[in-house]
Amino acid sequence: MTVGVIRIDLRLFDVHSLKQKRSQVSRLLNRLRSKFPLSIAEVGHLDLLQRTFLGASMTAGTETLIQSVFTKLEDELYSSGTVEIVELDIEFIHYGEHIL
Repeated sequence: MTVGVIRIDLRLFDVHSLKQKRSQVSRLLNRLRSKFPLSIAEVGHLDLLQRTFLGASMTAGTETLIQSVFTKLEDELYSSGTVEIVELDIEFIHYGEHIL
């Protein structure tokens, strides 16, 4: 079993209040949850106006499958036009032996 964790530092565009930020982040999270088989939440930069820090995780049998989903997630964020990826970090944790 492999667990993948991705941490994404984002800059938000066209945000002028924390209320507007919360709304934009909420819509983004809902869209990502509906498109990808992962758990995702806002985990940092909660009080910064034009920044957010997202954390997501996924469990699968192989690292390759998780990497594929994370790549699609990154592509989705790039193409959204509402955010800029400032930094992105991926980590994999392996449990047990691989069964072929």
